Amino acid sequence: MAAVVAFASFAQAGEVLDKVMDEKTMMVATNSEYPPASYLNSKGEFEGFDVDVAKELAKRMGVEAKFMNPAWEAITSGKWGGRWQVAIGSMTPTPARAQVLDFPAIYYFTPAAFYVHADAPYQSLADLSGKKIGSSAGSTYEGYLNKTLTLDSAYSPAFDYLVDPGEIRTYETDTNVMDDLRLGDGVRLDAGISSVPNILEAVKNDYPLRILGEPVFFEPLAVVVAKGDTEFSSKIASIIEEMRTDGTLKSLSVKWFGADLVTTKAD
Repeated sequence: MAAVVAFASFAQAGEVLDKVMDEKTMMVATNSEYPPASYLNSKGEFEGFDVDVAKELAKRMGVEAKFMNPAWEAITSGKWGGRWQVAIGSMTPTPARAQVLDFPAIYYFTPAAFYVHADAPYQSLADLSGKKIGSSAGSTYEGYLNKTLTLDSAYSPAFDYLVDPGEIRTYETDTNVMDDLRLGDGVRLDAGISSVPNILEAVKNDYPLRILGEPVFFEPLAVVVAKGDTEFSSKIASIIEEMRTDGTLKSLSVKWFGADLVTTKAD
C-alpha cells in the first residue's frame, strides 16, 4: 500500500529510477492486441516490436522487463499509482498527454502513405489530385486530406500537402477503405491513405494494393513515463539513443514490420 501511495502523484526526482535499479525489475505497460507491435502469442507471452524494445532497454539498464496490459485510458491518464514505471505501447505524444506524462524518447515513426489498386495506372502522387480518396474518419489521415493536420513540431518532421483530392470519402476503419479499393481501380475509390504497416499487412493478406510514392508524413511514437522523474527520463533517453545509433531499433523494426520505421528523411 505504501508503494502505491508513494507514486500516486508526480514522481520525485530519482524515485522511479532508484526503485527500478533496487528491485532489478522494470514494469512495462504495453498492449496485448496490437500485432506486430505488441501482442500475446500462443503461449500467452508478450511478443512484438514494442516488447523487444522494452526488453533491450531493460537489459541495458541491467534489469528485467516484466509486462502488463492496462487499459489504454489508464496509461494516458497519468494516474499510474506505481503499478508500472514505463509504457512502451506505440503512443503518439500530444500536448494534452504531455500535461500528465513525459515522453523521454521517440523510438520509431508510423509513416503515412497513399496506396492504390495494384492495377491502377498512377505513377506519382501528383496523379492523385482530383481523385476520390478514402480514409478512416477522424484520423490523422483524414486531417492530411483536408489539409488540417497538426503534429507537434517538437517530435514530428515537417511535411507538405502533396495531393489535392477531388473527393474525400471517410470510413469507420482503414480496413473498410481497403475493402472498397480492392474492388478495382475507380470502382468506388481511386486511392486511400493509411499507415505503411497497415498497408503492408493488407498486401500480406492478399489485398491487391500497392503503395504510391514516399511517405507523406511521419507520426512519432514515444516511450512514456510518469511526469516528474528527470533522472529516469534521462536514463531512458540515453539508452534509446544508443539503440538508434547502433542500429538496434532499425533491426528490430525490420524484424517485426519488414521495413525501417525508425529513420525519416529528417534524420
